[in-house]
Amino acid sequence: MRLPENLDNGFADVSAEKNHRKKGSIFLKIVLLTENIKSPAGVTNVKAKLMHCFFIVMLCFLQACDNGAGKSSESEQPEQAAAAENRQDGTALRNETVTDCYGRKIRIPAEIKRAVCVGSGALRMLMYLQAENLLAGTESTDLNYAEDPKRDYAYVFHEKLQSLPVVGKGGGSSYTAYPEALLEVKPDVIFSGYTKEGTEQLAKETGIPVIGVRYESKNFVDESFYSSLRLMADVLGREKRAEELLAVIDACRADLQKRTQGVRTEKIVYVGAVSYNGSHGFSGTYSKFGPFTAISARNAADSAEREGFYEVDLEQVLVWNPDIIFLDPTNGHITEQEYAARSAYFDRLSAVQAGEVYSMPSFNNYSTNIAYCLINGYWAGSIIFPERFEDINLAQKADEILEIFLGKAYFADMRKLGLPYEKLSFGRAKQ
Repeated sequence: MRLPENLDNGFADVSAEKNHRKKGSIFLKIVLLTENIKSPAGVTNVKAKLMHCFFIVMLCFLQACDNGAGKSSESEQPEQAAAAENRQDGTALRNETVTDCYGRKIRIPAEIKRAVCVGSGALRMLMYLQAENLLAGTESTDLNYAEDPKRDYAYVFHEKLQSLPVVGKGGGSSYTAYPEALLEVKPDVIFSGYTKEGTEQLAKETGIPVIGVRYESKNFVDESFYSSLRLMADVLGREKRAEELLAVIDACRADLQKRTQGVRTEKIVYVGAVSYNGSHGFSGTYSKFGPFTAISARNAADSAEREGFYEVDLEQVLVWNPDIIFLDPTNGHITEQEYAARSAYFDRLSAVQAGEVYSMPSFNNYSTNIAYCLINGYWAGSIIFPERFEDINLAQKADEILEIFLGKAYFADMRKLGLPYEKLSFGRAKQ
């Protein structure tokens, strides 16, 4: 129970009075003691006086110690508390901590005015949250997409990124930061898409709060994206924006599921030549491919033992003999070379014979392009279940999604710049 303020002050005065009386009592006792000292036989009066002075000095010493102890509780302790509330650069820290994707607890600045993102997927989330005005630096890997929409945010915000200092190499989840450059731009916080080890290393080398926000490139927008986006939004004060984006994802997911719910299809589908940590040929595929799982398509590559990317034996694809094939158009140069070398093999596939080969632009580039993942779900649905998606104008739907996530509708640009959604001329389909 808190006492009234006047009572608090009264107790303080009484305590001070008691301390004063205690000090006076000590002084009186010492003075009386020294006054009663008598010179023993054979001891000069000078020595007695010296002893008297000695006791006086001791009294002063005790008084100083007593005063010092009082100052420690009244001044030194608050200074220590204040130091604990500040970083090395003097920026105040909040009285709260956040827990990142690795379970690390990090105290964060009271106000975020400057931020930096490093590693896979981190900067994409910040751009989705419309917090680009806080950026203090960028990685060099994000500077190569002025005319290339494969990395959604780097294409849309290329002018902004070009204007920022480079604070790391980037390109994966391994540590590629430039600590000295980071210290020069003085971010209040760093969001990391590195591994846990890389995230901790960066925190140690910079002394700046580093928050792990890595999310996984699997499923149809993995749950790890939800938690990492919410964490970043909480730190940046963009909670409302985050919930708006997640609501759009949930709405698209529900719409896709509703359109294909209870629909049985005998069509077997396969996605190949996918991009995952680089380019791959026809055998590069996914188990539980997000856009397929969203519409309950029969993915030939699904396996109980696997999830995500893997390389399949080409003869196994022939055994599956899919009815519809999707290929990443950005790896078309690889599949064209493969066809030229093994045309007899590819021409035996039912999808190739029937001309049912379509593009599937990659939605993974420096982690998942969430907007592209949603678009791909509608694209796959329109090809596999055309009667259930006949009301969908893909270009219009895509631009709606792009506008929401990135503030720019550029579906037409995607086609012009190598990311078309179309039937492909592949193998016999060319003839």
